[in-house]
Amino acid sequence: MFLIVGLGNPGLEYEWTRHNLGFMVIDKLARDAGAEVKRRECSSLVGRAELEGQKVELVKPQTFMNLSGGAVGCLLAKREASAASLLVISDDLALPLGSIRIRPQGSAGGHNGLKSIIASLGSNEFIRLRIGIQPEHPTADVKSFVLEPFPRAARAQVTEIIDRSAEAARTILRDGVLKAMAEYN
Repeated sequence: MFLIVGLGNPGLEYEWTRHNLGFMVIDKLARDAGAEVKRRECSSLVGRAELEGQKVELVKPQTFMNLSGGAVGCLLAKREASAASLLVISDDLALPLGSIRIRPQGSAGGHNGLKSIIASLGSNEFIRLRIGIQPEHPTADVKSFVLEPFPRAARAQVTEIIDRSAEAARTILRDGVLKAMAEYN
């Protein structure tokens, strides 16, 4: 069973922030599958769904972004699963807004949530789907930028980005990571 983890921060004040794109994609996948992500387990909200003919668990860690590794590690350990059964969806400040980068493994790329997961698992051998949030102009305060809500005028564009990212996740499940990389990177 695949574990699909969207990274974000819990709480209404973070709901439409750039750092919560992972949560938003999980919510979209859950809606499309008619599933709910509400069962509390390992400091996360978890829901079972069927996507592309596969049973998956959709996960939103409730530990705040920089501590996501403990929640993800706990879930994998309880399932006696390896990092190879993990897909992590996160924002990426280094990628242009809305672009998608899929990798079968790799570094954290400066993302603290991914750093936490890699440290907790002792492995970087998991699939990641990163979604670009790069600002149009250089920003001195990165923390404030990623925790700011998307402007209301950008909500339609953000919805399209979420839809495309959810389709990329489904492509990974249906056709494999290499085909998804060829299509979305």
